[in-house]
Amino acid sequence: MVHMDKGGTEEDEALALFETKEARFRGAYRLFASTIVVGICLIWVYRLSHLPRSAHDQGRWAWIGLFLADVCFSLYWIFTQSARCNVVYRYPFKDRLSHRYEEKLPGVDILVCTADPKMEPPTMVINTVLSAMSYNYPPEKLSVYLSDDGGSELTFYALLEASAFSKHWIPFCKKFRVEPMSPAAYFSKHSAASNSQHDLSINIGPEWLAVKKLYEEMKNRIDSIVETGMIPKKIRDQHKGFSEWNSNATKQDHQSIVQIMIDGRDKNAVDIDGGRLPMVVYMAREKRPQWPHNFKAGALNALLRVSAKISNAPFILNLDCDMYANDADAVREALCFFMDEGKGKEIAFVQHPQNYDNITKNDIYSTSSSVANKFELPGIGGYEAALYCGTVCFHRRESLCGKVCSKDYRGEWNSTEGEKKSDKTVNELEEASKVLANCSHEKDTQWGKKMGLIYGCPVEDIVTGLTIQCRGWKSLYYNPDKKAFLGVAPATLDTALIQQKRWSEGMFQIFFSKYCPFIYGRGKIKLGAQMGYCMYLLWAPISLPALYYVIVPPLCLLRGIPLFPQVKSLWFLPFAYVFLARNTCSIAEALCSGDTLKAWWNSQRIWVIRRTTSYFFAFIDTMTGTLGLSQTTFALTDKVMTEDVSKRYAQEIIEFGSSSVMFTVMATLAMLNLFSLIGCIAKAIMDLEYFKSLDQLIVQIILVVLLVMLNIPVYQALFTRRDKGRIPSSVLFNSILLASLACLVPII
Repeated sequence: MVHMDKGGTEEDEALALFETKEARFRGAYRLFASTIVVGICLIWVYRLSHLPRSAHDQGRWAWIGLFLADVCFSLYWIFTQSARCNVVYRYPFKDRLSHRYEEKLPGVDILVCTADPKMEPPTMVINTVLSAMSYNYPPEKLSVYLSDDGGSELTFYALLEASAFSKHWIPFCKKFRVEPMSPAAYFSKHSAASNSQHDLSINIGPEWLAVKKLYEEMKNRIDSIVETGMIPKKIRDQHKGFSEWNSNATKQDHQSIVQIMIDGRDKNAVDIDGGRLPMVVYMAREKRPQWPHNFKAGALNALLRVSAKISNAPFILNLDCDMYANDADAVREALCFFMDEGKGKEIAFVQHPQNYDNITKNDIYSTSSSVANKFELPGIGGYEAALYCGTVCFHRRESLCGKVCSKDYRGEWNSTEGEKKSDKTVNELEEASKVLANCSHEKDTQWGKKMGLIYGCPVEDIVTGLTIQCRGWKSLYYNPDKKAFLGVAPATLDTALIQQKRWSEGMFQIFFSKYCPFIYGRGKIKLGAQMGYCMYLLWAPISLPALYYVIVPPLCLLRGIPLFPQVKSLWFLPFAYVFLARNTCSIAEALCSGDTLKAWWNSQRIWVIRRTTSYFFAFIDTMTGTLGLSQTTFALTDKVMTEDVSKRYAQEIIEFGSSSVMFTVMATLAMLNLFSLIGCIAKAIMDLEYFKSLDQLIVQIILVVLLVMLNIPVYQALFTRRDKGRIPSSVLFNSILLASLACLVPII
C-alpha cells in the first residue's frame, strides 16, 4: 500500500490538487523480473540445443511447436512487465479543490447508456440515474442524460417515475450522507435500525421507512408495467413525451426523441426541501434500417452533441446503465486532476476501475480484475496513457470532441455556453436537439473519425482513448480506496465468455488496424504505453500457445514422448524457477489486491478457459473478418438473473447450462487431459518400459495433473451435477468422442 503525504495546508495556493506516488519496491520488482528474463533465455537455449535433429525423430515437430509457444508466452510476458515495472498511484486533494474553487466549480454532464429494456431492466437503469443525480455537487451544475438506444417507452416511463422520486431521494441522500446513492443498493445493504445508530443525534428511522416505501411503490409500478409491456392510456395522457412513440416505432426503426424531464435551469425545479434539482434529459437517437448506427459509439456521439446543445458542461462522466455511483465525492475527486494548476490542463480523461457489487468471495469467474486494477492499469497510467475502458470515466469535453492539446492550451473550464441557452424554452431546446440525434446528422462530418468516439471497432473505447492520447493529451488512472462505482458482473460462465470474446476480438482488430499502437502511436506515446496497450490487444492470439500447451504435452505423455528436461538435469532448474517465480509473484499480487488464495486458483482456471475458448474464437473471427469472410457483431451483456442462477452463483457453483461450441471445446480439452492422465497411469502399471521412462515425463505429468485439477468443476458439471447449471449431455457425448479421436492422432 502506498501512503499519502498530504503535507502543507489548504491555504497554500501553490499546493497541487493531486500527487503521484510510485509503488513501493518497484526497483526490487524490476530486479526480480530480470531474473525471470534470464530463466526464459535459458529455456530458449535448451529448446534450441536439444532440438531433435532428425526429421524422423518422434516428437520433433511437437518440440518445435512447444518452442514457438514458449517464445509467444515469453514475449507476451515481457509486454506485461512494461506496466508492472512502472506502477504509480494518484491521490487527489478534494479539500484543496473546495477551498479554492467552491464558488466557481465547473458544470459536469453525466452520460448514461442503455440499449435493451429486457437485458437491462429499467429499474436497474434508473437506480444508476438516481445515484448520479445525488452527488455531493452543486445540482445546478449537474446534468444527467440517459441515452436509450432501444428507444423504449418503458425506459422513458421509468425515468419519468425516477424524476418524481428524486425530489425525495436527493434531499434524503444529502441530509444523511447516504452511500451508495443507488436506492436499490442502499436499501439492500442497510436497515432502518442500523441507520438510526449511524448518528445518535439524528432519528433517521421514520424518514428511512418513508423513503423506502416510496421507492418500493415506484419500483412495483415500473416492474408491473414492464411485465405487461404496455403504458396505460391514463399514464400516456399525463406526459407529452409519450406522443413521440407511435404504433410503427420499433427498436431499430424510430425517430429521434429528446425529452427534458427536469429543467435544471428552472429555479422552480426543486426537491421537497426546496433544494435545486439537476437537469435530467432522455434521449433516443433516430434509428433507420438503412443507416448504420455504430452501436454504443454512435449513441455516445449523439449524446455528446445533444448535451452540448442543452448544458455544454466542460467535463463529462460516462456510465453504463449498471454502474451506479458509490462515492458522493467522486466528481470532486476527479476534478482535482483536471483543475490542477500545474498539470491539469494536459489531462483529457481520468479512468476509474470497473468494480462490481455482486462478486462472490472467491470470484468464481475472475471478473473483478483486481490484479489488473491494482497493478496493470496503474502501470499503464504511469506513462500518462491510461486506457479508456468505456465506462466510469471522466472526460474533458474538448478532448473528446477532437481538440488537439497544444503547448499554448490553457485548460479553460469556465464554459458559459449552457448559460447562454437559458433564454430558450424547453420545447425549443428539445426540437433543436432532435436534429442533432438524427441519422443523417453525421453524414460528411468528422464524427466517428476525428470527433467523438471512433467507429468501426467493437471496443470503441480503447481506440478512442488511443487517438486522444496521440493528439497530445494525457490520461490518468485513478483507483480510490473507496470504490467510486459499482456494477453488475456476469453470473454465468456463458455470459462471461461471450463478453470476453467481444472484448478480445475488438482489441485484436485494433492491433490489425491503422490504430495499432506501434504504428499509430509511434513518437506520440511512450514505448512502455504501446507495450501496455498490447497486453490487452493480444489477448486473442495468445490463445494459440495456450491451446498448444493444453493439447500437445498430454498427447505426448500418452505416447511416452518427453518434451521437458529430466528433474535430475540442470536444465530443469530454469523451467522450475520460471514456473515457481511467476506463480509465486502471481499469488502475491492476488493477495495484495485483496483476493483470497482460492480466488487466485479460480483465476488460473478462468485463465485457461478464456484462452482456449473465447479468445480462440475471437482470434478466428478476427482473421476471417480481416479476410472479408465475416462481419463484426455486437453482443450485449445480459444483466438479468433467474432465481436459481442467483442461488447457485451465491454458492459459488459455476453456471454452465449451455451447449455452445465454446463449452464443447472446453469439455473436450478437459476430457483429453483426463484421458491422458488415466492412460499414463494404466501404461505405467502394464508397460515396464513406459514405467522406466517416467523420470523423463515428470514435468508433463505435473502439467496434466494441474490441468485436471483446474478442470474439476468441469468434470462435476459433466458427470455428477443434476441441476440446470450442469453441462448438457450432448456436450458430454461430443467431448468424449472428440477427445478419444484426439488420442488417436499420431505425434510427429
